[in-house]
Amino acid sequence: MAVRTVRKKIINHYWPLAADFIALFLVIAIMAGFWSESLLAQIEPSHPALEQVRPIRDDVGFCWNPESMKILVDYLASQEKETFDSQGLVAGISPHDDYLYAGRLYYSLFSIIQAKEVVIFGVTHGAVRDRIKGLDSLIILDDYLQWTGVLKPVDISPLREYLKARLNPEYYLVNRWAHRLEHSIEALIPFLQYFNPEIKITPIMVAPMPLDKMKKISDDLAEAIVSYMKENGLKAGQDIFFLISADGNHYGEDFNNLAFGEGEEAWEKALAFDRNIIDSYLTGEVTEKKVTGLTKELWGKTYLDYNNSYWCGKYSIPFGLLTIDKVITRATGKKIKGRLFKFSDTYSEGVLPLTKIGLGITAPFSLRHWVSFCSLGYYI
Repeated sequence: MAVRTVRKKIINHYWPLAADFIALFLVIAIMAGFWSESLLAQIEPSHPALEQVRPIRDDVGFCWNPESMKILVDYLASQEKETFDSQGLVAGISPHDDYLYAGRLYYSLFSIIQAKEVVIFGVTHGAVRDRIKGLDSLIILDDYLQWTGVLKPVDISPLREYLKARLNPEYYLVNRWAHRLEHSIEALIPFLQYFNPEIKITPIMVAPMPLDKMKKISDDLAEAIVSYMKENGLKAGQDIFFLISADGNHYGEDFNNLAFGEGEEAWEKALAFDRNIIDSYLTGEVTEKKVTGLTKELWGKTYLDYNNSYWCGKYSIPFGLLTIDKVITRATGKKIKGRLFKFSDTYSEGVLPLTKIGLGITAPFSLRHWVSFCSLGYYI
């Protein structure tokens, strides 16, 4: 009886505390489900629990199997008869849409890149900015040792750490979680590595920023890249290459973008608008005046707004072109000139007739949902 009495007293005394502990544990567990990603973004880069190889973000639209990649490239090689000159090619703009939509555009550019390392200017999509706050008016670097490739892990160029040591700390952020969530850079890697298995990369995500900030950061970045090139005896195009990842207009009811109306006529007008942007601002000699004009076309009243075209390259393209132009001018004394390789859209292209190779599409195509894209080469 005495034992039961003592046990009862213990239970009556400690049970409320235990219940509170259990409730607190459940609250923490639930909260962790919502906030784990945000917390992970703040973990120190050196934390041993984090991955050393940047994992795949999109395993549907992009190809990560070498046999499947060969089937895709062989098919594109059999279909694409137009070739482009690699002599003097130092930079390019590539889409990052699904391979079954934009494969032809990837192939035309990546099949002629010859350099051993590439600087990639990627998009910071709104979905990433929604999950990680404060990604504005800066560039975002990562700290992975390697990135996943289609043939083997892709090595990071020494340039990345070189930049961290020399850039103004106010101009960049190191955030591996942002890079893990973003797909615009990884989209270029399978094609890039397939044609050059030993390629090394420097991934740079471009956050939204006003034009004056773009000019300041691109100037600092270009100075560091030129210094790196000189110290290592690298020549643009031959040893180091520059890529800008960007898709064009996202049009239709699904995107709440009906600037030109609906239907076939609106599709034709929107394509003409995008083609005019390419002809007016992305081809021919690159100048600061052209880049400024481009931002006026792609941005609205402020740099965070849209005009008549929802380009997800609205920051990566102007920032990338400013940086590349400064690098090439300072390194060679020459200007770069853009040449359009291909321009198309998902509604025009449809889906490549390749099945059972592990590739799919991540979004539909129709007059209420289509995306334009282009591939361009920049020459000296």
